[in-house]
Amino acid sequence: MSRILVTGGAGFIGSHVVDGLVALKHKIIVVDDLSTGKKANLNKKANFIKLDIRSKYLAEVFKKTKPEYVFHLAAQKSVKKSVLDPAADADINIIGSINLFECCRNLKVRKIIFSSTGGAIYGDTKVIPTPETQSELPISPYGVAKLAIEKYLYYYGQVFNLPYVILRYANVYGPRQDPEGEAGVVAIFLNRILTHRQPYINGHGRQTRDYVYVDDVVRSNLLSLKNGIRGTFNVGTGRETSVNELFEMIRKICHTNFLQKHRPALAGEQQRSCLSFKKINSKCGWKPRISLHNGLMATVNWFKNNYAAKNKKKS
Repeated sequence: MSRILVTGGAGFIGSHVVDGLVALKHKIIVVDDLSTGKKANLNKKANFIKLDIRSKYLAEVFKKTKPEYVFHLAAQKSVKKSVLDPAADADINIIGSINLFECCRNLKVRKIIFSSTGGAIYGDTKVIPTPETQSELPISPYGVAKLAIEKYLYYYGQVFNLPYVILRYANVYGPRQDPEGEAGVVAIFLNRILTHRQPYINGHGRQTRDYVYVDDVVRSNLLSLKNGIRGTFNVGTGRETSVNELFEMIRKICHTNFLQKHRPALAGEQQRSCLSFKKINSKCGWKPRISLHNGLMATVNWFKNNYAAKNKKKS
């Protein structure tokens, strides 16, 4: 059993990671400012501290709790918001991360596991599925910030011998995803359909993404704790799915009469994204277990029982 601090542990992915760590009997400290995370997501067995990762008091939290490992998931997660306000995005994601890494360095934590992004870092590429060796060409401030954080981790690793694992996620979906806060297309489609509102597809809908279920993402995090596991790893399924195809799958699962409706494309939207998982499979034995259909079924059931029921009166 280890003492583990999880930033962003009240968020969509972070709360699932916390649940996985608690199930393994680790002692968990969650640091989250609840700007997008929710108290309802918090695991009751975790020690919760409401705090912005940019705060000077973060060092006091480290001194008091003495974590051995740190999972860093706290972030400004919206690509759209990063485009509208790049400075704010950099302040939260880059400056906040540096503050966290300084705390890790001073306490000499055993390892940092950082939740990064795959598609937003690689940008549009002809190499599909995209391996970790592909050049990083982010086309959003969010992607630029995530890449900068990765480079800072490399610096701390080289200069201060701070071990780390970087997990570059594909498009994560599943229960607890907030269609308002994190703007995942699966959550957006489901929320609109289940609250009887027409969903819209941006542009032609042939743009592709690699959709990975949150439980599979949690397993990649848990495997990263193993001794000797270091470096950068993609976490995806290696399969492309167009937005049009995704909508049709959700439409059939929900038995809805809504048909595809398109609206103007988003300026600068990435057209293809799909990650190779060969490296993490080779090093950690990880591979996706949940098919897109089964993952969508589980997500639909959660939305029916939770989010959509609470918001059915919204227009």
